[in-house]
Amino acid sequence: MRILDLSHRIEPDMPMFPGDQPPEFQAVAAVERDGYAARCVRLHSHTGTHVDAPAHVLLKGGTLDEVDPGRFVGSARVVRVPAGETSAIGLGELQRLAGTLAGISFLLMDTGWAGRWGTPGYREGFPCLESEAARWLAASSLSGVGVDGPSFDPVGSDGLPVHRILLGAGKLLVENLTGLDLLPEALFLFACLPLPLARAEGAPVRAVAIL
Repeated sequence: MRILDLSHRIEPDMPMFPGDQPPEFQAVAAVERDGYAARCVRLHSHTGTHVDAPAHVLLKGGTLDEVDPGRFVGSARVVRVPAGETSAIGLGELQRLAGTLAGISFLLMDTGWAGRWGTPGYREGFPCLESEAARWLAASSLSGVGVDGPSFDPVGSDGLPVHRILLGAGKLLVENLTGLDLLPEALFLFACLPLPLARAEGAPVRAVAIL
């Protein structure tokens, strides 16, 4: 068994979605002074590799602490949609997977955008799902959908339509994944467990593939 980390490291100078506050770390105890080390950590709920719950965009949507933990773990498949070919992921790129989605829990979209992590260009111009493609995924039996970019909707999107389509269908959304280019075409086990934060509409995760 091999475990592949699909998560970005959380640190103060990491890329954040425009308008979101970066992480803050404050030492509250030190080994040399107190005999143990501890820090106070302040995080935006959508920091780094994270999962969105329906409550992120829906007034009466469910929160992460209401989700059965088993929904954050399941079989997965990756689809390659190179960024640079298109700024949008259309239905055509996904329909070729129609025969392989049955029985899997997560579809992860490898656009290559994770390679821009840490650069000024990471936060804008990333590929996003077209609404037609989102509706097709919403009608599937998937538990969730993941992408290696910062969002399923572009910066400045009016109403976050793709989020609303997928979260409205009860899908979990995993954003800011990395390492998807290392995944095999075959099925693998995927896990993206968040902390059980009360009433959380989103939370950072340690996403992994178990091969």
